[in-house]
Amino acid sequence: MDKIILSLFLFTFALTTTAVAHDLEKDTFKTSSGDLTITFIGHGSILFEFKGKNIYVDPFSRLSDYALLPKADLILITHEHRDHLDPAAIEKIRAAKTQIILTEIGAKQLGSGTVMRNGDKKTVEGLEIEAVPAYNLVHKRETGEPFHPRGNGNGYIIVFGDKRVYVAGDTENIPEMKTFKNIDIAFLPMNLPYTMTPEMTAEAAKMVMPKVLYPYHYGETDPAKLVELLKDQKGIEVRIRKMP
Repeated sequence: MDKIILSLFLFTFALTTTAVAHDLEKDTFKTSSGDLTITFIGHGSILFEFKGKNIYVDPFSRLSDYALLPKADLILITHEHRDHLDPAAIEKIRAAKTQIILTEIGAKQLGSGTVMRNGDKKTVEGLEIEAVPAYNLVHKRETGEPFHPRGNGNGYIIVFGDKRVYVAGDTENIPEMKTFKNIDIAFLPMNLPYTMTPEMTAEAAKMVMPKVLYPYHYGETDPAKLVELLKDQKGIEVRIRKMP
């Protein structure tokens, strides 16, 4: 009897895990070089599928069974915190061909990968990628140190055909955002105390002016507050997906 119960449990767990991995929300955008499909894994973790390539940002084991997701051609890591740099998740999607872009601190932790610093630009897997600043100005630890010090983390601007996608990483509404031009799709974090309030995220959106804005990594913050703050802002479509 115990064996039957165990078998039923394992079967149910397998079905549940498969559903978690495969029933994720997706959006598709037309680009000049074919479709860009975005899978919203959750938190700070995103999968971009473009021209037969799989590009992950910040895979995190707690969100899904990455063994059931496609192998990565490219992995972008924004910074070294464990919910963004997760070696276990990376290993499940890593293949011999997989390239990993990350920060200097992240490369030391992982022991591999190609370092990009703020301001660096590279073409990887046929994609133009720019590493941009991601840091705190306001929110700090009790010691007075910012949760994300300047220079430690990256956001990334990735070019898919004629579409420019900005994944902000863990940041606040920093002045550098005013220099990011022609952003089609943006992912902005909204999670206290580590990143931004809805008001700060709205200000960041007005600086970046993406055509489509996805709040992500928003924890317990109600994304409807951001929708309300930007309801009269022309040119920005706010889309809410399951990205707590």
